[in-house]
Order: sequence, then structure tokens, then C-alpha cells
Amino acid sequence: MTTLSAALGQAILDRAAGLARHSDMEDGLTCAYLTPAHRATQAQLAQWMEEAGMRVRIDAIGNVVGRYEADPAVAEPRVLLTGSHFDTVRNGGRYDGRLGILLPIAVAGALHASGRRLPYHLDVAAFAEEEGLRFKTSFLGSSVLAGRFDPALLERRDADGITLRQALADSGLPGGGDPEALRAAAIDPQSLLGYIEVHIEQGPVLLHQGLPLGVVTQIAGNSRFLVNVEGQAGHAGTTPMNLRRDAAAAAAEMVLLVERRCRQAPTLVGTVGQLHVPNGSGNVIPGACQFTMDIRAGEDRLRDAAVADILAGIEEIAQRRGVKIQLDRVTPVANTPCARRLMDQLAAALKKRGLPVHELPSGAGHDAMMMHRITDVAMLFVRCGNGGISHNPLETITAEDAQLACEVFADFLKDFSA
Repeated sequence: MTTLSAALGQAILDRAAGLARHSDMEDGLTCAYLTPAHRATQAQLAQWMEEAGMRVRIDAIGNVVGRYEADPAVAEPRVLLTGSHFDTVRNGGRYDGRLGILLPIAVAGALHASGRRLPYHLDVAAFAEEEGLRFKTSFLGSSVLAGRFDPALLERRDADGITLRQALADSGLPGGGDPEALRAAAIDPQSLLGYIEVHIEQGPVLLHQGLPLGVVTQIAGNSRFLVNVEGQAGHAGTTPMNLRRDAAAAAAEMVLLVERRCRQAPTLVGTVGQLHVPNGSGNVIPGACQFTMDIRAGEDRLRDAAVADILAGIEEIAQRRGVKIQLDRVTPVANTPCARRLMDQLAAALKKRGLPVHELPSGAGHDAMMMHRITDVAMLFVRCGNGGISHNPLETITAEDAQLACEVFADFLKDFSA
């Protein structure tokens, strides 16, 4: 077994608390892509990587990639990639994504301090964007590293009307938003041995089982939409009910359709997380309404069938209520299986520490979904406290669980076999 300092778990929690001070909001943690808080977080992660003995680069989308270089005696070493994202949802938690960056940095630092090198390069990727908070599209960071970035996204605008292209041009990042620079930032898939992501579970399963760690079997696919409903504004007191084309009322019926349809299968879930009446007023019939849809399932066929039914239902509601709809669809992400060869090695590392092996699926999306397009992936879940709450300031883990995850991850690295 690999011997690590017993203080690593607490050090990870302390660093997560330090990063949380960089926020777009007061009294909470919001870190949207390319804001000042985001850039400060990026710089701090780069510094910690360097202190851990890693060679660091920041690429054209803002990913921070630290390399703990292989033993010099190994000819033409390949790369084992790990990491997660450092952006957050609005008023989110301090461990979602960030644990999967801070933990391997800590382990690399311990290896560096002991003078130990691995027979492969260990790359830690701090992905700049996964949540889609600012530009309403997910996996910007990992899509660039995987060579799957869609240049059409450069024209997507944030709430202030700033395009992604302009944000990158103003950022000072390499390439300034040039599509060629974004393409050039991709990893050569032939160089990779695999991708391992450590993440809090973001759910209550491990907590209820009394287990600190779990091995992920698959990640549920998702389909996301932004729905714009256009009706007719009018005076609240003078327009009869039968002559109204109320965009918000139509949207409300569509939201209930999502809920009703997604109750029809155990692994199927549907969420409307944002609902907005632009320029709304208490005495005006809403002329427009916007809402998001997030549809997920453990099986792609279940999700696809639900999406088809929901879209057909939305169209029927729109026609019946005399409103127009515009759907902006984010590229769907397929269900992602984890590689058995990597899962088995994580299981062996758990057993080495005397821990039971519990396998479980992930209902949340992760950067591993994008990396799966170019290499085998696996995930190690860490128990979530507070009933499994995540994407919330109450999100928490313990120093003891973080320490165990460090030890298991270090053993996995030491014994890793391609």
C-alpha cells in the first residue's frame, strides 16, 4: 500500500474552502466561466499544481492541465488522465467538480515529496467549464481537450449579450477564441491510458449504505433544451380569458407535461430548473416565457422516447393555446458506460484498504462523459453528507472520507496496469 500523510484529507477540505472565497456572489459560491472569480480560481489551481511538482499549461478554453512527469527511465511514456471541473452552478457547493482536481493534486504532491515517479505521465485536468451556467452549454472544457468542440458555440451569448467568441477574445487566453487554437488544444487519444474522475456522489446512496467510497458503473445520458414561448402581451384587466395567448400559462402546462411524462420509468427524470417571464409585470399578461428542460435516464432509449413525447406534447399545447415556440437544443449526451478494466482496478484498490466494493450508477453528468469519446473512463465516488445534498451550499464531505479517497487513488496509481 502507498503511505500518505494522514493530513491530506483535511488539507483538501481547507483548499476547497479557500477556493470558495473566489465567488461571483457574496455569501455564497458562484463561479461562472471567465468571470474574475473564475480566473482567480484558475490561477490558484495552477499555483498548487506547480507546488506539487507538476508542469502546468493553460489552454485555449482555459483548462489548467498539470503534468506529473513519468520516471525518466521510461521510454515514450503514455498519459493517465484525471481531473474534473472548477466552475460551479449558481450558489453551489465547494466540492462538486473541485474535489476531483484537488485530490489528485494532493496525491501528486505527496509522490513528489517522496521522490516517487510513475511509469506514465499523470495529467490532472482542471476543466474550465462543465456546468453551462454562463453560456447555457455544458462540457466546454472537456470538449476542447477531447477534440469535440463545436465552433458554432462561439456565437452563443450570455445574459449580457456577450458571445463566447468575444469572452475568449477578452480573456487573454492563448488563441483569443480562434477555432484553430481550440482545435489544437485537443489531446492525442493514442497517448492516453484512460481517464479516472474522483467526484462526490451528489446523492444519498453511499451515505445510506454507510460506505465512504463507491465505484461508478455508468453515467446517465441527458438531453437539455431552452424553450422560448411567444404569446401576446395584454392588459390584465381588459383581455377576456378566452381571448388570451398567455405565454406563461402555456409554459406552465408544458412544465407539468415534463413532470408527468418523466414519472413513467424508475430511472427517468425531468427537471425545469429555470423559468422566466422577460420584462414581466403584475398587471400584464405575459407575452413571452422562457424555461429550461433537462431530461435524463439510465438508458438512452428511455430518454429518447420521453424527449419525443414531450416535444410532441409541447407542440400540441402551443397550437391549442395559440402561442409559438422556439427550441434551442443543447447537443445530447449519450449514456456513458465505465470501463470494466478500470473499475476492477479501482475495486482492487478499495479491497487493499479493507473497504467493501459497492458499484452504483451516476444520475448526474460528468466530464467523464466527454472523455469517453476518446478513451476508457472510470469514476470513484466519495460519500456526500447532509443527506446527499449537492449543487447547494450544504454540500459536504468529511476529511476522513477525503483521506480514504486519497489512499485508494494513490494505490490505484501505484498498481495501475494498462
